[in-house]
Amino acid sequence: MNVLRSERFAAALLLVAAVLGLVIANLPIGPAAVDLKNAHLEIPWLRLDLSTGHWVSDGLLAIFFFIVAVELKRELVIGELNSLSKALLPAIAAVGGVVVPAGIFLAFTAGTPTVDGWPIPTATDIAFALGVLAVFGRFLPTRVRVFLLALAVLDDLIAILIIAFFFTTDADLAALGFGVIAITLFGMVSRLMKPRSSWILSRRPQWPIMALLIVLGVLAWYFVYLSGVHATIAGVALGLVMARRPAGRAAHALEPWSNGVILPLFAFTAAMVPVPQVSPSELEPAFWGILVGLPVGKIVGISLAGLLGGLMARPKPGTTPLTFGDLAVVSALGGIGFTVSLLMNELAFAGLPEVADEGTLAVLLGSGIAIVLSAVFVTIRSRQYRRRGAASGAGGGGTFAH
Repeated sequence: MNVLRSERFAAALLLVAAVLGLVIANLPIGPAAVDLKNAHLEIPWLRLDLSTGHWVSDGLLAIFFFIVAVELKRELVIGELNSLSKALLPAIAAVGGVVVPAGIFLAFTAGTPTVDGWPIPTATDIAFALGVLAVFGRFLPTRVRVFLLALAVLDDLIAILIIAFFFTTDADLAALGFGVIAITLFGMVSRLMKPRSSWILSRRPQWPIMALLIVLGVLAWYFVYLSGVHATIAGVALGLVMARRPAGRAAHALEPWSNGVILPLFAFTAAMVPVPQVSPSELEPAFWGILVGLPVGKIVGISLAGLLGGLMARPKPGTTPLTFGDLAVVSALGGIGFTVSLLMNELAFAGLPEVADEGTLAVLLGSGIAIVLSAVFVTIRSRQYRRRGAASGAGGGGTFAH
């Protein structure tokens, strides 16, 4: 299972799954595969009516967002976002990395029915970005990875808020209320799993608590789904309310399943779209907004906002500040939208299937361009740090290898 925790392996698996989905959709068996993805698996007595693809994006993906929320909470409590001084620079950079791509998209789509897709190029795939950094950035200093992680976590937080507020229609307040009750009970029961809780200290079996947490988690997801709020928000809420140490253990246990099954399955189904047989001039403005917004918008937005933030957030004495070269590396990695952008695309163009297909291709191409650019940037920057390490007598990168 350790290999499934590897950032490099997870990124490679995600890319292979997306390419495989795209290839299958454009083979002779493609129409049958797409029909299978769109086939509905209904449970009438529970008022559940989801296609195969939506069982993945609305159901299984909630587990991924649970892990994201646990990571976010850890960073806010004891990590790189636990104080205003630490969070200021990545927060400013993250906002820049949202505003500029969204602005580029709006510039392409102004006055068209696809203007509501502006959130699509604003997302960063944290798993993929860290995977590329791990593959090509062996000699980069820790501060670059820490900054990327903080920025990506804040980017995910913004994406979560966008999903919650912009993709919620006709909310059922009664169902949402039951969801809140289930989430609250989940948080309270999780306290019994804390290392020094009375339940643990009395050496009672842990499986009843774990079983109850699973039941409450499923109920929370079910009621949030019925409420009209996107069901993945339930995963976010559960990750935020769960006691920190039990949440960390749960996320650690779920991580291989998320990396090895859930994310590749989502990438496979989301990328399963036929390539439009049209000339470039016939493609929707949304296609170009996403294609340009992801790689270009993220690089420009994060770099400019990061430079501005650097003037406002002075580093602590004795710490090495990020240079413009480091910022360029992080901004290029930020353009890898992939998983979250694919989800945004599904939500934004749910009523425009042809535009959604073009949007999926744009996300894959835009993220692909960002992967290539970031691999080049990271490799060049890593070699620069390696030469500095060798020149300082550290050999093999020395402290820069960490």
